[in-house]
Amino acid sequence: MIDTISPLHSTQLSVAAFLKQSKQWRNSVLGAFCFSADAVENQMQADTNVPCMHVAMQRLDAGDSVCEVWHGSGQLTQGQSGAIHYRHDEDVLLGVIELPEAMFAADMGKTPLQQATESAYRQIFALLDALRYPYLFRCWNYIADITTHSFGLERYGQFNLGRQDAFLACGRDVMGNAPAACALGFGQSTSVQGPLTTLSIAFLAGRVAPRNIENPRQISAYQYPQQYGPRSPTFSRASLVRLGQNEVLFISGTASIVGHATLHPGNAVAQARETIANIQAVLAEANRLASQPKFDLASLYYTVYVRRPADLAQICAELAHCVGNAFTAVYLQADMCREDLLLEIEATAVHTMRVIQR
Repeated sequence: MIDTISPLHSTQLSVAAFLKQSKQWRNSVLGAFCFSADAVENQMQADTNVPCMHVAMQRLDAGDSVCEVWHGSGQLTQGQSGAIHYRHDEDVLLGVIELPEAMFAADMGKTPLQQATESAYRQIFALLDALRYPYLFRCWNYIADITTHSFGLERYGQFNLGRQDAFLACGRDVMGNAPAACALGFGQSTSVQGPLTTLSIAFLAGRVAPRNIENPRQISAYQYPQQYGPRSPTFSRASLVRLGQNEVLFISGTASIVGHATLHPGNAVAQARETIANIQAVLAEANRLASQPKFDLASLYYTVYVRRPADLAQICAELAHCVGNAFTAVYLQADMCREDLLLEIEATAVHTMRVIQR
């Protein structure tokens, strides 16, 4: 049996370690998502020419920062289109876009955040159409003050308005074929019109259609009732992508929600347990579509977003109990899209299928 090398995979290291890597190593990098509360570290885009998204989130478990670095294969091509920095190989494109909300004034009934979101996604879809990477696999969305109200509406609701407006304007499905995604809050600016209000989005896209996966324990996000905002969120619970002899599973930001309701408000341990139950349900759906080997909890790489740092030890202990001590995770302080959610977990796995040579 021979394993083929995955054409798309990620590694994790600190910002400082990333900057020390050789030029040859960086030439294999599609892009990086860097989480650090230290503004001094936010020079990677200029220093490396690698598309880098910077998010002002504190790492809670170890070290001062972490970069999630995505690698491609073969010759990489890079460029800039509007505000998007991107790199791609023959199969996959990674892009990052960061738009200050100060670029937009409240106008025509649309808030600055709504306009920034719509502009960002319109630019994304225009780039994917131009370069012929039509399928959006995964999106990461980071929004300052995500649950704050301004202009009479919660900011997460403003984001959902702008995202869905762009999907509809660009002829994209908003139900059934939406990408895997997360939307988290970072920092606390002094005002929702302050200097920290920059919308940050990273995305992966490709030339093969992903298999979008829903969770039977939950109502699909795009079918949420209007009590959660004037427009439903536009994402699937997970996406499964076949790239050659490899399968990549992207599990969206997952929380303690059953049906559409938050369970266990105020109890971080119970929320962690419920979140893992939801991830297990998504894995069961993914494994109906996947080839061997099957995905399981231990095979995932986790990013765990925690609202209250004081809950970290209990959350870590509960996840170790549910998943096993050997699981791999990074913990970041963040705000979830609902004030009663204390944590959210996203996960990724890459499986290389084994080819039998006779």
